[in-house]
Amino acid sequence: MLLAVDVGNTQTVLGLYDGETLQDDWRLATERMRTGDELGVLLGGMLDLDGIDGICLSSTVPTLIREWERVAERWASAPILVVGPGVKTGIPIRYDDPREVGPDRIVNSIAAKERYGAPVIVVDFGTSTNFDVVSPAGEYVGGVLAPGIETSMEALFARAARLVKVDYVEPPSVIGKTTVGGLQSGVVYGFAGQVDGIVTAIRGELGADARVIATGGLAELVARHSSTIELVDKHLTLEGLRLVWALNA
Repeated sequence: MLLAVDVGNTQTVLGLYDGETLQDDWRLATERMRTGDELGVLLGGMLDLDGIDGICLSSTVPTLIREWERVAERWASAPILVVGPGVKTGIPIRYDDPREVGPDRIVNSIAAKERYGAPVIVVDFGTSTNFDVVSPAGEYVGGVLAPGIETSMEALFARAARLVKVDYVEPPSVIGKTTVGGLQSGVVYGFAGQVDGIVTAIRGELGADARVIATGGLAELVARHSSTIELVDKHLTLEGLRLVWALNA
């Protein structure tokens, strides 16, 4: 069994694979001060660590990489592959400095190319909203980084004393009749418009009508109101980790 782990700035997503089949998945809060032993105890209550044959890790939090290596060594007694420089990806990376690209962006692009072909654009709704582009030639050529939904709203709430935090749900109408409704409309339609505008610009520069695949915790909320997002694949990052593991095995 393979444990695929995507450590993001806000959340950590785990997927348990039996061959090519995703058996189960979990979403946890990312805590930067959590130790490998704490992670081991937590995981031990969720799954059978003795059944893990390997761990494939993508982490945007460098301090947690060593802790996950401790989990692999002490708690799972299994090899770990950390996605980064020197790891085979199967996709040419046309970036000025490939070391700058987040591993989650690379594995998303690998999975999107494998599942949906090229050209393709991945929109990942996380702490930041990442747009990653695979060219018609199947190469990773870069992308766009924008503030994420929760990050943007937290900044707004911190600066506007009269605004209250809201649930991230679809509003009853575009025109808000309450402050809450107006904020929810701004989230849904504002970010849908942002996606459509950026995708249109990317397609124009790319010279191709690339498919658009969304992933991330709030992807479903925005995708329903976007004219460019074709579908939501909530397990895209986990699938990319599985593919990288298989390529490097």
